[in-house]
Amino acid sequence: MPSDAPAPMSIARRAATEALGTAFLLASVVGSGVMAQQLSGGNVALALLANALATGGALVALLFALGPVSGAHLNPVVSLVLAWRGDLPRRDVGAYLIAQTLGAVAGVLVAHIVFSLPYTSAFEPGRGGTAAFVSETVATFGLVLVVWRVSRSHPVAVPYAVAAYIVSAYWFTSSTSFANPAVTLARALTGSFSGIRVEDVPLFVAAQLLGGGLAASYCAWIDAGETAATAGRGGGPPARTQRK
Repeated sequence: MPSDAPAPMSIARRAATEALGTAFLLASVVGSGVMAQQLSGGNVALALLANALATGGALVALLFALGPVSGAHLNPVVSLVLAWRGDLPRRDVGAYLIAQTLGAVAGVLVAHIVFSLPYTSAFEPGRGGTAAFVSETVATFGLVLVVWRVSRSHPVAVPYAVAAYIVSAYWFTSSTSFANPAVTLARALTGSFSGIRVEDVPLFVAAQLLGGGLAASYCAWIDAGETAATAGRGGGPPARTQRK
C-alpha cells in the first residue's frame, strides 16, 4: 500500500538551503555589527546589544523559513550532533558541513559589499586565551543542550529557544558566543566589530567541538534515564520527535 508521507527532500536542495541560511546568518551578524559600530558613537555596549538583537531576530526568521527544508542547522556542530542522534543521515553530514562553511563565507562577502567595505579584512584585537576557550565551550554546550532538549519536547519552539539563547549568550560569555565553526571561520575574513583574528580560530573551533560533544553526551545520558524511568512505570519509551 503506498505511503502518504512526502518523499524526502534531495540532498542537493537541503545542502543549498543550509548554504543560503548560513549566508543570511553571517550577513546578519557582520552587517548588523558594521551598522551598530557606525551608529553607536563608540558605545561598545550599545553596539553589542544591537548586534545581538539583530542576530536573534534573523535566527528566528531563518529557522522558521528553512527548517522544514533542511532542518536549518546553520552550524556544523549542530549537524554533527543531530547525525549522531540519528536525525540526519550520516552520509549527508559532509554536504551539510561544506554548504554551511561556503555559505558563511559568502555571507561575510555580501555584508562587506553592502557596506562598501573591502571583500576581506583582518581583525586585530586578540580573542584567544583560557577565558575564550572556556567561554566557547560553555556557549556551544548550552546551544546544543537547547537544540537537543527543545527539539524533543517542544519542536515548534526551537526557533525562539535558539534565538533567545544566542542573544543572551552574546552577553554572558566573554567571547560573545560564536558557538559555530563555520561562523568562526567566516568571521576571520572581516575586520569589523564582529571579527576574529585568524590565529584565534583553531582555539575557538576546538572549544566548540568539545562543548558540543560534552552536551551531546549529557543529553544522551538524560534521554537514557528518561527511557528507563518510563519503562519502570510500565510504559513504552517516550515518543521521539524529530527536528524538522
